[in-house]
Amino acid sequence: MTGPRVVLVGPMGAGKSTVAEVLGEAWGLEVRDTDQDIVAAQGRSVQDIFVDDGEAHFRELEVAAVAKALDEHHGVLALGGGAVLDPRTREALAGHRVVFLRVGLAEAVKRVGLGTGRPLLLGNVRARVKALLDERTPVYESVARLTVDTDERTPQQVAEEIMEALA
Repeated sequence: MTGPRVVLVGPMGAGKSTVAEVLGEAWGLEVRDTDQDIVAAQGRSVQDIFVDDGEAHFRELEVAAVAKALDEHHGVLALGGGAVLDPRTREALAGHRVVFLRVGLAEAVKRVGLGTGRPLLLGNVRARVKALLDERTPVYESVARLTVDTDERTPQQVAEEIMEALA
C-alpha cells in the first residue's frame, strides 16, 4: 500500500504530534503534520489564518494539505484535530492505517491549558473542549482502524501500543 505508514487522528490534546515523533523515531521514518504543512505554505499561524480568513478558509487549506500528504508521504502523518470533519478527507482516509488517539475531557483540558494559540478554544476552555469531543469523537471512530486511549499514559506507551497493533 502506498501512503503513510500510519495516520494519527484525534482532538487537540490527544498527543498526535508527540506520538508521531516517537513512532517516527522508532520506525526510522519521516514525520509530517498537516497543520505544520499549512503554516509553512501560508507563512502564518493557524490562529492567524482563522482570525484573518475564517475557519472555512482554513478547512479548505486543510483538505488540500491532507490529500497531498496522503498522496506523497510514506512516514508517520498527524492530522489537525478538525481535519476529519470534511467528508472529502474522510473519503481520502479510507484504506489507510488510521489510528484514533482518544483522550478524555479532564486530560484534554489539562494538556491544552488555556488554549493559547488554539482558535477554537476562545472562551470557556472546558466547555469548548467538551463540545468538540462530543461532536468529533464519533467521526474519529468512523475513520479509525484502531483506537488507542491516551489518558494517563506516556507518548512512549501509546506509541508502543500502536507499533504492536500494526506489527
